[in-house]
Amino acid sequence: MKSLEDLKKMREEALKRVEMREGDKDYRVVVGMATCGIAAGARPVLNRLVEETAEKSYNCTITQTGCIGMCVYEPIVEVYGKDGEHTTYVHVNPEKASEILAEHIGKGHVIDEYTVNAVQNQGV
Repeated sequence: MKSLEDLKKMREEALKRVEMREGDKDYRVVVGMATCGIAAGARPVLNRLVEETAEKSYNCTITQTGCIGMCVYEPIVEVYGKDGEHTTYVHVNPEKASEILAEHIGKGHVIDEYTVNAVQNQGV
């Protein structure tokens, strides 16, 4: 930090990050970050979600949680709408995370083939 302008920029960036976690948005995206999630690759998924949400101003907050209880399906991303409904996406990688943001958050379309119900029906 070299100037007051640098401090102001840092403050603005910090406020954006807080708003992304706690703001009044239409969707809340939750990433399972327990040991099983992290071991399965949840950290790059979380990073992609945070980066793209900030970059493209998606109407959602991004948070993390502990164990979701379905370790075999990690990394898990849950999307909660204001209406109380939620969708559980499983085996999420950074590319799928981008698709979830674009389709589900951006357009309101659930990507059925990535959901826990689709995977369970396939016997995976």
